[in-house]
Amino acid sequence: MNFPFYIAKRYLFAKKSHNVINVISGISVAGIALASFALVCTLSVFNGFNDLVATLFTKFDPELKIVAAQGELFDIDNCAVEEISQLPFVEDYSYSLEEQALVQYRNTQQIVVIKGVEESFYSTSGIEDILRGNGIFMLTDAVCEYGIPGMGVISNLGSGIQPAEPFKLYVPKQGERVNMINAAANFQSSNVFSPGVAFQVNQAKYDENYIIVSLDLARKLTGYQNKASAIELKLTDDISVKRAKKKIAAIVGTDFKVLDRYEQQEDIFKVVKREKFISYLFLTFILLIACFNIISSLIMLMIEKQADTEILRSLGADKATTTSIFIYDGILISMLGAVSGVVLGTIAALLQQYFGFIPLGTNGGFIVDAYPVSVHLQDIILVLSTVLAVSYISIKPIGKLAKRVIGQ
Repeated sequence: MNFPFYIAKRYLFAKKSHNVINVISGISVAGIALASFALVCTLSVFNGFNDLVATLFTKFDPELKIVAAQGELFDIDNCAVEEISQLPFVEDYSYSLEEQALVQYRNTQQIVVIKGVEESFYSTSGIEDILRGNGIFMLTDAVCEYGIPGMGVISNLGSGIQPAEPFKLYVPKQGERVNMINAAANFQSSNVFSPGVAFQVNQAKYDENYIIVSLDLARKLTGYQNKASAIELKLTDDISVKRAKKKIAAIVGTDFKVLDRYEQQEDIFKVVKREKFISYLFLTFILLIACFNIISSLIMLMIEKQADTEILRSLGADKATTTSIFIYDGILISMLGAVSGVVLGTIAALLQQYFGFIPLGTNGGFIVDAYPVSVHLQDIILVLSTVLAVSYISIKPIGKLAKRVIGQ
């Protein structure tokens, strides 16, 4: 049996002669528990928002996207697409070509990004789940070209989902001298009609800036006849994205990058991770302050138990043994607060995750009704490790304090 630990446990739960020691010890436990509770809940909320953002992008971004390692465009003959399409886990693929353009509807204009895609984009992206309107997904027919704008674009242009007139697209001509006399000669232009639908990702980056057109029209407007911005892949369900990405990367080589959905929206997820880290540091600082309350509790306990330590010394206990008693007492206070806080925080986060007791608002204008929460085991381990580390920092000076307080 660990003798100092046994004595420390007795000291922690035994009744003190001065009630204020119990109060300070209780405050120390409560402070650590509250900080641990806040850490678990806060990290879980950021996990929930991270997962929520990932689900929002799944309807527009492909599972995997192949892009050029250098530059924005690549020659479609140099990307081994035939070999990739024969892989058993590649269900479908689509070339895409993106370029900035000016869209005009009546007297209203806006800078947008035209995204030229093939008909297979409908199956590779799952865009059918985010289409709004009574029409159908259509890019071209024998009569005219169609364009599918984001809901934000039609709101900015004031056109509605089923506009009475076509949109006019203008793209600057590439590599030609600017015509100062006839400005219109500097642009390739085309009319695109609405098929009666618009997409809504609930992200301004897409909804307010993108118009989907046919790949042939995008190439005609940009002049890039044998080039593409990306190859978008849809995978079968029997393989993980990580494994598929690794195999495809080995085929395309270093001239191309294979991006999953997180890498395609790296800027968004970096913001979430950065905010999560800042919140973690802030709450860790609060935890450090709470842990310093332990020192006050231990100093008062050392003063009260001074006679006990003298008896232990007379019975043969050395300085390290008597000092270890109070160090163990501090560790027990820290662990009691940490475990209770983590357990309560995990329970609260799981209840929110599955039942959504705390709503985001009552006006129905949010994507989800309740705060998104996702409990991750690594976060729980991180919180416990943080409490142990911070507790060690705060308890470390106890050895020197013991020499001054009880004369060791």
